[in-house]
Amino acid sequence: MNLPRLTIRGLDIGGLYGRLRALRTKSPALHHWWWQRITAVVLVPLSLWFAASLITMVGAGHAAAAAWVGSPGVALLLVVFILAVCYHAYLGVEVVMDDYVHIEWVKAKGILAVQVVLGLLAVVGVLAVMWVVVGLA
Repeated sequence: MNLPRLTIRGLDIGGLYGRLRALRTKSPALHHWWWQRITAVVLVPLSLWFAASLITMVGAGHAAAAAWVGSPGVALLLVVFILAVCYHAYLGVEVVMDDYVHIEWVKAKGILAVQVVLGLLAVVGVLAVMWVVVGLA
């Protein structure tokens, strides 16, 4: 039994969906592209929030800043912000190195170095937030 094709204003939705699924499963570059866009969309409101928060903290002392970071909601947003920034930066640098570094071993070592540096930055950033949340700072 053949089912009728789903069309909206002449566009074959069923066929389009099938082509998108096939593209998704066959292209790791598409996965990379999607994560770059997802982290960018996540970073827009988080960056605005972080900048506004820093502006309101101008002139505040260490105790006020520690109290701000120590609140659970702020700590969660900071952790998400740190992880999103590091992953977004990694994806961007990887694309640049892929496009402009033509010596394969230099490209591989460079991407590995970026992974290590940004991974360490992410770990240190998250640990710093957790350190303040626990009350050790």
